[in-house]
Amino acid sequence: MADDQKKTFVMKGIGVSPGIVIGRAYLFDRQDAQVPFYNLSDPGLVSAEIQRFRKALRESEKQLLELKNKLGDLGGGMEPLYIIDVHIMIMRDRKFIDRTLKNIREMSVNAEWAVRMTVDKYREIFDRMEDDYLRGRISDIQYAGQRILTNLAGKKRTAIDMGEGVVIIASDLSPADTAQLKIDKVLGFATDVGGKTSHTAIVARSITIPAVLGLESITRAVRTNDDIIIDGSAGVVIVHPDPEIRKRYEVKKRLYEKAQDDLLDYARLPAVTKDHYVVEIGGNIEFIEEIPSAVLHGADGIGLYRTEFIYINREQLPDEEDHLAHYRSVVGVKGLSWATIRTFDLGGDKFFPDKKPSRELNPQLGLRAIRFCLKEVALFKVQLRAILRASVLGKLRIMFPMISGIEEIREAKRIFTEVKNELLAKGTELGNDIEIGIMIEVPSAVIVAEELAKEVDFFSIGTNDLIQYVLAIDRINERVTYLYEPLHPAVLRLIKQVVDIGHKAGIRVAMCGEMAGEPAYTMILLGLELDELSMNPLAIPRVKKIIRGATLKESKALLNKVITLSSASEIRSFVGAEMRKRFPEDFPVNGQ
Repeated sequence: MADDQKKTFVMKGIGVSPGIVIGRAYLFDRQDAQVPFYNLSDPGLVSAEIQRFRKALRESEKQLLELKNKLGDLGGGMEPLYIIDVHIMIMRDRKFIDRTLKNIREMSVNAEWAVRMTVDKYREIFDRMEDDYLRGRISDIQYAGQRILTNLAGKKRTAIDMGEGVVIIASDLSPADTAQLKIDKVLGFATDVGGKTSHTAIVARSITIPAVLGLESITRAVRTNDDIIIDGSAGVVIVHPDPEIRKRYEVKKRLYEKAQDDLLDYARLPAVTKDHYVVEIGGNIEFIEEIPSAVLHGADGIGLYRTEFIYINREQLPDEEDHLAHYRSVVGVKGLSWATIRTFDLGGDKFFPDKKPSRELNPQLGLRAIRFCLKEVALFKVQLRAILRASVLGKLRIMFPMISGIEEIREAKRIFTEVKNELLAKGTELGNDIEIGIMIEVPSAVIVAEELAKEVDFFSIGTNDLIQYVLAIDRINERVTYLYEPLHPAVLRLIKQVVDIGHKAGIRVAMCGEMAGEPAYTMILLGLELDELSMNPLAIPRVKKIIRGATLKESKALLNKVITLSSASEIRSFVGAEMRKRFPEDFPVNGQ
């Protein structure tokens, strides 16, 4: 039918997690996010599902009639009654009913999913209407559909189950949203907003699924069950791919996966240059489930464990035992030499517990990270006690985020020491070689780095926020993504300053921001003589390959040349040309 003919179109966004996926879309909506999906494998189940749908229709209409009678008894005008009449009319509409029944019969899907598809189809039609009033009436159909879905669910909501092999399409995904999803059934993400360092991007990379963000209008262009291709490497989304395009991408997908397998040969090799400069390689993780991936891809240790994800989807704040259960899974893991636990960085673009302070006008500069910890000391101590108790299991490092001056680190250390002494007084066994470090991610911390270096055992440069604050751009705003430039001269000079100061003070300097996992920057970072690079585990083999193919001498020469250039575009062009010349297989002229 002509109605089913779908035209192929391409959308360009920001590729934030590499790889290619070919699947079907699932339009994620928080208001009706819990719509289950399952195939009706037995034809006999179809008639039963149709009866479920008809029963839910009758129940929904009965509820609305009861509501209408109640409102009529209370008075208050006719308009609410007319709206209820509209919803009843929708539920009685033959086209609404027939389309849903057709979905059940022809696609062999459950009634909930069939209703969802019908509502999506109506939304597609209403979106094309020029009249604003008529376009807005889709809300009536959505309300009617939601009531039917509630009755199908029997009022008890189930966990989100989208079926097998879906690509999540959303305006945005918070960490809480992604934690709700059955991630093992998700093939990829595509969202209207977001950038390379937003949390959707970090989660996608951590679970190694392709993602394209910043697409602006993907939720208006795509409907549930549409065929879709996500190319996370190129930042491209193809909707309704024709057979030829689909075939080309199936080949491209196989080639990409083969290349990834080949790179794993480098995973367990040491990260040492040809002239014997050794770099330690850490893995950045959000969830303890990522630890096997970190070991597989060649991490020497956990360079950054983002503990704020422990707070997701909880009725109550996690207690000390909740924290300890997570840290026991991270510290002393076979195959990993150390674990760096960052105290929770809540606020800004990160998940904030529902029961905590209200929204701020400028959350990135507000009450977050160490500022929040020093204000909510009782909450801070719960985490510190658990970290200290876990230290007996292996080499553990603790790291405080967003330190902006000497007072903050001294106060954090004072509280840490107080908690440590309380545990020792109780006879609790603790590790005796806990290192204390801070993240350098605020420009003021760079300026007072000499003083800070006297207070800690190591620095770890958090480039995600450092770049944001130095260049005065919102890193999750896709409209200014073009300004987010790790190779900006100001950024490189600040990093060099931190490394030089740290080494002069005799402490180690790591980098744990996304910049550390970008192979195109690896020689620049070698030239800076960083002691440790910590990144998403998927990036480790390729970065190790570059390190093992380079020398410290040539890396320092490259850095010395780059430092003399005055603009990010000059540096990017120069570094790109050098990397293509030095590693032609890894940086082909026409891109990946």
